[in-house]
Amino acid sequence: MNEMLRIACVSRRFGGIQAVRDCNISVQSGSITGLIGPNGSGKTTLFNLITGVYSPDEGEILFEGKTITNLPPSRICHGGLSRTFQITRLFWEMTALENMIVPIRQVGFRSLLGPDMFRNEIDRAMGLLERVGLTHLKDEPARKLSFGQQKLLEFAAILMADPKMVMLDEPAGGVNPTMIRFIMDLIRDLNKEGVTFLVVEHNMGVVMELCDHVIVLDQGTKLAEGSPEMIQTNPAVLDAYLGT
Repeated sequence: MNEMLRIACVSRRFGGIQAVRDCNISVQSGSITGLIGPNGSGKTTLFNLITGVYSPDEGEILFEGKTITNLPPSRICHGGLSRTFQITRLFWEMTALENMIVPIRQVGFRSLLGPDMFRNEIDRAMGLLERVGLTHLKDEPARKLSFGQQKLLEFAAILMADPKMVMLDEPAGGVNPTMIRFIMDLIRDLNKEGVTFLVVEHNMGVVMELCDHVIVLDQGTKLAEGSPEMIQTNPAVLDAYLGT
């Protein structure tokens, strides 16, 4: 496998807090890589650095061998890297279908209505809504969907840009076991189709079953990495996060 994403010597401080410290990790193309660590270990901050929400104080971030350091989030997304958020971000008064179109349009909301919602975009959106089981809710405002349905809608929406790599922040958080299984199967199917994944997840059962490689952060830097089996038996990881 080729390297798709590299975080090289990246650091970020917020006032007196060193959120990320000289962090070096890589994600291989075609992998489902888990990113785990204790609360406050820097996982979400690292996601925000990768996707341009924050800029690093030091270091470089490369996607497919090209630097994306300090690029705005919109350019990073349209360059093939998309993400979800731990707290779902949707346009609550817009319909599920309209939420699907928003990520790929550089226009005002009024252009989403009527004939300006291009046919090919609608067809792609409907296909993705069908894939996540939300076709029957296409005309419902996002606020009326259940929490699990909202997660699926956000997931489907970022696929509109046909990303090469998807970063998922707590995809199993707050949803029932049936929905977790559905999400895991969806990730596996998309991975077989060529999408690379980097997944932050606290549910260790999900991480160990889903991921083929796991990276552990602690205090803003990489503590360990390896196969799920290796991580489960690594003494440093057990001390820092998983417990005995």
